[in-house]
Amino acid sequence: MDKAPPPSSTRDRLLQSAGALFYAQGIREISMDAIAEAAGVTKRTLYYHFRSKDDLIAAWLEMRDQPNLAAFQHWFAKAEGAVPEKIRAIFDHLARSARRRSWQGCGFLRASVELVNLPGHPAVVAGRLHKKRVEHWLETELAAVAGVEAPQLARQIILLLDGAFAVVLLHRDPAYFETAGEAAATLIRSTAHNRQGDARENR
Repeated sequence: MDKAPPPSSTRDRLLQSAGALFYAQGIREISMDAIAEAAGVTKRTLYYHFRSKDDLIAAWLEMRDQPNLAAFQHWFAKAEGAVPEKIRAIFDHLARSARRRSWQGCGFLRASVELVNLPGHPAVVAGRLHKKRVEHWLETELAAVAGVEAPQLARQIILLLDGAFAVVLLHRDPAYFETAGEAAATLIRSTAHNRQGDARENR
């Protein structure tokens, strides 16, 4: 989502060149020759840093893990209002990102679709771990308003988030992110309201 920093090494340059190609055209469409050419290195140098294309794909997604999560955390922290509004702000930022011509959806989800018949592929594992990290972070932020229901609420928001990625990519209509954000905010408010009602009844 955020722009990657300038590459500081040959390995970083390879990852950024590969990532740009993978994101724009899909991982199956891109050859190792094309990556080496884009990075301005020999194929021998490419294979010195990455034993295979599979390793390169996985390393690219692992590289995007923390920056993507950090973007969510930044948008959440900077948003005004209570937790529902802060969560909705994440969706609003994604809607703005999706209005860029270069936007091609979630790289983690797209990789998992291209490798759907290889559930143990290191890139699929990297995507799975990333999504779980986002979910666990959401649990932490939702704990104050949802209590013991935070894990379930985090799952519901993840479904809205990744569902929106898919629908926006299909229809090319970023407004679906905003609609999903409104739904997420409503879910949080409803859960918080029910929790407060239960607390009053138990006094």
